[in-house]
Amino acid sequence: MATMAQTGLFISFEGIDGAGKSTHIDALADALRATGRTVVLTREPGGTPLAEQIRALALHQPMDALTEALLMFAARRDHIRQVIAPALTRGDAVLCDRFTDATFAYQGGGRGLDWQSLSKLELLVQDTRELEADLTHKPLLQPDLTIWFDLPPAVAAERLVGARVPDKFEAQPAAFFDAVRAGYARRAGEAPARFARIDADQPRDAVWRDVQAAVQGRGWL
Repeated sequence: MATMAQTGLFISFEGIDGAGKSTHIDALADALRATGRTVVLTREPGGTPLAEQIRALALHQPMDALTEALLMFAARRDHIRQVIAPALTRGDAVLCDRFTDATFAYQGGGRGLDWQSLSKLELLVQDTRELEADLTHKPLLQPDLTIWFDLPPAVAAERLVGARVPDKFEAQPAAFFDAVRAGYARRAGEAPARFARIDADQPRDAVWRDVQAAVQGRGWL
């Protein structure tokens, strides 16, 4: 059986709402399909029937930061087992709208939850040795590339005005998103080889060129 390192590809898209992730994840999916790859588009929290139910709770019900984080990781565990690990084992390209970095940014940065507690949950949930998939060569499941759409919160807020009814995260004050942005920056600093920071405060075409460059630089396009 082929290993993920030989054939599978896992790319996560990160950033606050309004940063433009959805537009470019679809464009990258089309570009990868044009190379002959099978692409799985998914999201977190969510991606499976169970995880989507957890998403609804996490995004709309009041709860403390630890409960929130535990729900995120519970959804992630089911998502990994049911969708991500099988797809990578098949050799597919998995494009995920947010993954574990979002939990560190939102619950760690935004909510102020202890970073080490999140790290322990990450190790527990993403331990590939317990997965029924051919990923044992990589003890901790992480994206091969994380594309971080970095955007000032004030700009993101302007883009979202009138777009939709905000969930409980989108309704947070600007200071919350400043802390989320700092959480992403900290996470990127801990894994610089995995992260590609994209300046999302540019015209759409310029952002897309930067996304393409990040993927092409790793030989995937």
